[in-house]
Order: sequence, then C-alpha cells, then structure tokens
Amino acid sequence: MRLLVIEDDSNLGPALQEFLANQGYAVDLLQHGGGVTAAIESVNYDLVLLDLNLPEIGGLEVLKGLRRAGHQVPVLILTARDELEDRVAGLDAGADDYVTKPFELAELAARVRAFARRRAGQAQPSLEVGPLVFDTVGREVRVNGQRISLSVRELSVLEMLMARAGKVVTKQQIVSSLSANDADFSENAVEVYVYRLRKRLEGTVVAIQTVRGFGYLLDIDAAQS
Repeated sequence: MRLLVIEDDSNLGPALQEFLANQGYAVDLLQHGGGVTAAIESVNYDLVLLDLNLPEIGGLEVLKGLRRAGHQVPVLILTARDELEDRVAGLDAGADDYVTKPFELAELAARVRAFARRRAGQAQPSLEVGPLVFDTVGREVRVNGQRISLSVRELSVLEMLMARAGKVVTKQQIVSSLSANDADFSENAVEVYVYRLRKRLEGTVVAIQTVRGFGYLLDIDAAQS
C-alpha cells in the first residue's frame, strides 16, 4: 500500500515516514501544500495523511481542492486542532478520518491498517487462504498454526497476494504499491521476494503461481490438496 504523508514539521514528517515504512508501506513525504495536487495526479496513492497547518496552502484548502477536482483518495487528517468545530470542518471537507496530535504511533498504525483492510474488502483483521493465515493487526503469518518468520517486504508482498487470492497481481502493481519515490525497488526485487515466499510455503497446499507475461497468483494448489 502506498501512502503520502503531508507534514511540514521537520522532525515529525520524516519520523512518520520512517515509522510507516517500517510497517511495510511505501511512503512519500511532502512538507507543504503546494505540490499535493500534482503528486496525487502522478501517483496512485492508497491513503493520504494530511496535516492542516501547512505553509503555502493550508491542509483544509488542500483537501477541499482535491475533492472539488474529483480525487477520491482516502484522507486521514493529522492535526493539533482538537476543537469540535475543527473536526466537523475536516470531515465535512471530505476527510475519511481525523486524528489529533499528540497521538500514539500504535493507534496511527491501527487506523492505517483499517484503511488497508477496507481497500482489500476485508471486514476481519486477518486474511486466510487454506491453512495460511495473515494477522494484519499483529503482522504475523501462520501456516497450520505455526508462525513463519518473514521480512517486512516479504510480509507486504504476501499481503497483496493474499488480499487478491485467486487473481493475478502484476509485478508493476507490486512495485507501484510498495515502492516510495526515493526507494530502489524494481520488478527484479519482486522476483526475489516471491522466490523467498515460495520457499517458506514449500510443503503446504498454498502456492504462488507465475502467470507468464502478467504476474503472480496465490491460491490453493489442487495437486497437493
């Protein structure tokens, strides 16, 4: 999942970017409101985390502008403005959620995961494909009840494949979702992570198939079930 953080604080912005990247997301950072529309129109973001007190253009005006232009990307407001009228104004302007500063990073991570579940059409905080279970809250994967150890990137790739189980996920979709603007993440890297995941899933009925010319498909292997 690809996120855009818009935060002008020189300490908080990079800290949020690093924290969310460590959660397995691709995260880009803007520190002013002037370039938001161009960024949204050039990159397919899944969620925007928006501060209201921004230089050049205030966050509320940024949000209104996005909605007037027809951009429906989910927006989570992060702000020190905690008055009722501020929350109402933010939500009425088109925000999908509103978090006041200071906030706990664990709560922010939970709210981002909730957006990820809604995006994937998952009402429950877990993904299941046969004996393979992905706990999206605890960020753990188990096969037949046994936990398997995966890197952050491996978890992210597996989550995409499981959320679309039975459907083809292209390499470019994975790259676009998991690669921030300043990250070196290519289709070759995707092949490496898929290879590692296949090794982890050996001996189970869950398989990652290569669909030549398209990408990958995760499903139950009928030959082994």
